[in-house]
Amino acid sequence: MLGKKFFVSDCEGPISVNDNAFELAGHFIEDGEKFFQIVSHYDDILVDEIKRPGYNAGSTLKLILPFLKAYGATNLNMREFSSRNVLLIPGARATLGLLQFIMPSYIVSTSYEPYIQALCDLTNFSFNQCYCTRLDLDSHPLSEQEGKKLKEFRSSIVSDPEFDNLERIFWEDIPGMEIGSLIEEVKPVGGEAKKEAVLDIMAKNGFQAQDLMYVGDSITDVEPLHFAKENEGIALSFNGNEFALDNASIAVISDNTVITSIIADLFNRYNRNVVLEFAASFEKDPEKAVKNHPVNPQLAFKLAETNTKLEIITEDNLEELKKDSCKFRKEVRGESIGGLG
Repeated sequence: MLGKKFFVSDCEGPISVNDNAFELAGHFIEDGEKFFQIVSHYDDILVDEIKRPGYNAGSTLKLILPFLKAYGATNLNMREFSSRNVLLIPGARATLGLLQFIMPSYIVSTSYEPYIQALCDLTNFSFNQCYCTRLDLDSHPLSEQEGKKLKEFRSSIVSDPEFDNLERIFWEDIPGMEIGSLIEEVKPVGGEAKKEAVLDIMAKNGFQAQDLMYVGDSITDVEPLHFAKENEGIALSFNGNEFALDNASIAVISDNTVITSIIADLFNRYNRNVVLEFAASFEKDPEKAVKNHPVNPQLAFKLAETNTKLEIITEDNLEELKKDSCKFRKEVRGESIGGLG
């Protein structure tokens, strides 16, 4: 007996162009883009190389919070900045609208709550169907002395981005400060926490793992992508980097989300095998694949206007897909954001 299919997607990458935390850092913090890139790389090392127990991918978002606070960020101006700067992947508004209509759909994102709220306001997606990183900057006081110290730490990180320096600052110096409670309090929804969000969705609704379609693009999506793949659901990398592609079963490289709509619609109406057959056929001849499979005609028409590559990921094509997808994600999202883990 077929269960109820359900759709879960990361936000930044598969739905929007933004990396909101990177953009907030650039807006508020002195030399903030460079600062964010250093901390993000440090985050990747802790997750992918050191595999520090209890440390989740995406924790960059909690590590930078005291610095945002030191440079004047508040709940209000973070919300206002996020609302002004949401930039969607072409087709995303229509995709989210369709998905909410045809199947239970959720966004599970490492992004800060104000950004996800802004995106939901823009797309009419239900915020109640979202999991994201909650925070309250205003509830954490920052003394003038600690603010000055944080600015000194920022300067040190930018001038000396070596691992040992960041280790000392983030795990010895800041925890000893009153503002260190901010890092302790915030729990980014990334990595294992994203998988836990998927499990929570399943538990609350009685969904089965094989009925999951998960869409991701980065290191924060490794665990839920792997979970969907190992349970024979749909694990889709959308303009993903090497971390996403290593754990997905299907790769999409596209300038429009209509292909996500098509795959979700086929999965919802039929099953995983129909999706895999479509993907295998699309790789050989996209036009013939659309014609020979039960693709929604309106979606097929829109797909013809996009630049889309769709392949089942194998050992033979993985390295080439990594090269092509990483290059394309930088074209779509920009060199700085596209290069982040």
